Amino acid sequence: MPLPPTLPALLQPKRINPHLMKPAPCLRRFTTATLLVTFTSRLFAADTSAPIAPPDLVFEERDGVVAFEAEHFIKQELTEVRAFHLTTATIRPGIAPDTDGTHVIDASGGAYLEILPDTRWTHDEPLVHGENFSNVPGKMAILSYRVQFANPGRYRVWARTYSTGTEDNGVHFGLNGEWPESGQRWQTTKKFGWRWDSRQRTTEVHVGVPGLLYLDIPSAGEHLIQISMREDGFEIDKIVLDKNFNYEPVGNGPIPRVYSGRIPPAFPVPAGYTEAPAVTPLEAPKQP
Repeated sequence: MPLPPTLPALLQPKRINPHLMKPAPCLRRFTTATLLVTFTSRLFAADTSAPIAPPDLVFEERDGVVAFEAEHFIKQELTEVRAFHLTTATIRPGIAPDTDGTHVIDASGGAYLEILPDTRWTHDEPLVHGENFSNVPGKMAILSYRVQFANPGRYRVWARTYSTGTEDNGVHFGLNGEWPESGQRWQTTKKFGWRWDSRQRTTEVHVGVPGLLYLDIPSAGEHLIQISMREDGFEIDKIVLDKNFNYEPVGNGPIPRVYSGRIPPAFPVPAGYTEAPAVTPLEAPKQP
């Protein structure tokens, strides 16, 4: 089965631009000390936005289900302003601002991705289109995953995410370089834990409508599943696509199946591990 016409070009490697950031007005809520990024031997990583999966890794759909870890993308692009960054028990981006601590415990595979820097976590911080928000998909921080499908058709998209604010809970899903309306504005309201959800934010229902977020796979063969930023601070652990719209993943979800290539090993979480605090914790409210 030949690849879709757009897929070979999408798989061409591109140089990931260095992470840049403009000062944001919301930084007035931080102390000067917390704006300094401190790297330690335990947390430092040279490029936490680079792929850890080999470019030949292809996941397999079987019986209408496909699953993959968020960190197993084969390419990330459009990272000039924001990027998805890897966090594990021993790797942390150290990018400021980032107002919540790590959430490695209970993350599938001992790792997850977060869009950083995070300058808007509530309605109180300025919303800046093209910086900390992108309601148009495919414009900022795009991840790509190769998937071999045996069964074309409509797949509901589930994501396992961790949200701590009101403005870190949305993302977009796409297919083969296109961003259909049905994959835009994935949304969740579940908080403070790794939770599965599959909703689409609409004009009428801002908390999202279950069952509206899906991708239509046009044919058997290899396709590119993609994710792009909507809100910074978004944390994602795992993705599942399922043809059964009554299905809901539990726990860590299904085990990923590989069509070709090799999945990187999971990241161990040492016994006694404790989560790291926020890189830039918010100032405590001043007493009158």
